[in-house]
Amino acid sequence: MNQIADDRIFLDKPIFAWCITGLILLSVVCFSLETLPDLNESTKSFLRISEISIVVLFTFEYLTRVFLSTNRLRFIFSFYGLVDLVAILPFYLAFAIDLRSLRLLRLLRLARILKLARYNSAVQRFTSALYLAKEELAIFSMASFILLYLTAVGIYHFEHSAQPEVFRSIFDALWWSVATLTTVGYGDIYPITNEGRFFTFIVLMVGLGLVAVPTGIVASALSAVRRQNEAADE
Repeated sequence: MNQIADDRIFLDKPIFAWCITGLILLSVVCFSLETLPDLNESTKSFLRISEISIVVLFTFEYLTRVFLSTNRLRFIFSFYGLVDLVAILPFYLAFAIDLRSLRLLRLLRLARILKLARYNSAVQRFTSALYLAKEELAIFSMASFILLYLTAVGIYHFEHSAQPEVFRSIFDALWWSVATLTTVGYGDIYPITNEGRFFTFIVLMVGLGLVAVPTGIVASALSAVRRQNEAADE
């Protein structure tokens, strides 16, 4: 039991965390390099060797954590357990599935970025803050979707008769609502009537406040988490 405890402590040591973080960043860089056209054979070989080495180390880490876990099933189906599994799964599925026809499966490799949440205290605080403010964020998200739909209905009412080929349906108007409420304003679809422009002005003002609300919620939750951590340290 003492040996298992010592091994578990080693997995949580800063030097181990830094090594895993470096492997995650290397994996992301290699994934990006693979998308470059006309790579020479030496570069392709380096990327293949890097991928195999990273997967072997991540697999060893995953199996070690499963073995040392006091409740193995609970760890396997936990958030971190699933992230660790998804981080290595695409490599082994490549032996049974032709990934050229399932390219989206390769994107699962990017799940390795989520492994950073275990080894970075700032990411852990941010995750805790999101969990702490989950109810407020859920209410805000629901209100945002309702507002998104209402603004789409509004602009459709004002602009459909003037631009029937642009605002053909509520679904076309929803794209305008997303671009306007998020203050992106692509300019590919816009109102031309006076009523529609005034309505757009109102929506833009609401959109500016809409962006600030979740920022304030998360910032307050982060402050609360920091205070809890400081109290625990003391």
